[in-house]
Amino acid sequence: MARHRGRGACSSPAPRYLAHSHHPHPDPDTPEAWSRPQTRVSTQRIGQVISYNQSPDLPFDRSINPYRGCEHGCIYCFARPSHAWLDLSPGLDFETRIIARPDAPRRLAEILRSPRYECRPIVIGTNTDCYQPIEKRLGITRNLLEVLAEHRHPVSLLTKSNLVQRDMDLLAEMAKDGLASVMVSVTTLDSELKRRLEPRTPSGARRLDTVRALSEAGIPTGVLLAPVIPALNDHEIEAIARVSAEAGASSLSWVLLRLPHEVAPLFRDWLAEHYPDRAGKIMGMIQASRGGRDYDHRWGRRLRGEGPFAELLARRIQLACRRHGLDHDTRPRLETGLFRVPGRSGDQFTLFPQPAGSDSSLNSSGPNQK
Repeated sequence: MARHRGRGACSSPAPRYLAHSHHPHPDPDTPEAWSRPQTRVSTQRIGQVISYNQSPDLPFDRSINPYRGCEHGCIYCFARPSHAWLDLSPGLDFETRIIARPDAPRRLAEILRSPRYECRPIVIGTNTDCYQPIEKRLGITRNLLEVLAEHRHPVSLLTKSNLVQRDMDLLAEMAKDGLASVMVSVTTLDSELKRRLEPRTPSGARRLDTVRALSEAGIPTGVLLAPVIPALNDHEIEAIARVSAEAGASSLSWVLLRLPHEVAPLFRDWLAEHYPDRAGKIMGMIQASRGGRDYDHRWGRRLRGEGPFAELLARRIQLACRRHGLDHDTRPRLETGLFRVPGRSGDQFTLFPQPAGSDSSLNSSGPNQK
């Protein structure tokens, strides 16, 4: 099994939809090319920028992901199997073959102008991190926020990165009207565990600094403790709750480790490489919370599991939240009533003026005005 410096995956399994697979071998004359794989970024044109869901486990019904794949390299990432749809490996390819969607802001603006669009909060970064390193250069997330701000559309962000602080000017202004909130994922306060588990992410301390900065700017900010991994980071629950509250977080939520499809063997390889002494215990506790399997996809059980250990985790987090004055599993209610479609050069006036006494007798933004 190979180690790849600065990467999470220890292997690169073939995509499950390929009829044939191959297993690359390093060139002995160029070992560095194998031990330090470089990130490659390509672009993708998209038709539907907003993804809709009907999951009873999620507090939102729509999201946007500016990128496919994630250079953060978190070994546990439940989004890894999505790379198989591109005939790329959920292993090393997921964190080195990044697909950017630069036309997402333009497509979003087109959708928001549709008279059929119904405004509800959009969450950005639910599948892969919207502030992963490439965002610093491409700025797709920033451009999405500019479109949403222009339309007075509510948005919530989910990230592990302190790069979100770059956009505090937009977020703070939107937050004044209840249009923005942020969830910062904090997995561990242990720097060594972070380096192995999430190799290209900021430290736990840096993320808490981000929570503090966002909160002080008036942006509602919560902490997502995810994933909770038995016998690896679950002992940090109370400490993370305490420091999150001290940093100004308003809420704390959590997710039990999820291992769908290729994530399970990738995680097993990672455990064998980094924590062989407790790999059996960790997987045993996971399976005890997943009906004897590595993963349980059923609604109501995917995120939290079941059984004595899962119930104990839930109770501990509830008590920690109560002790430190944190809301548990609640997010700020975002305002949808301010949504509007801004006028553009060339827009026509409405054909029929509004009756006297209405809010406006002429509508310069056409029939899409809300």
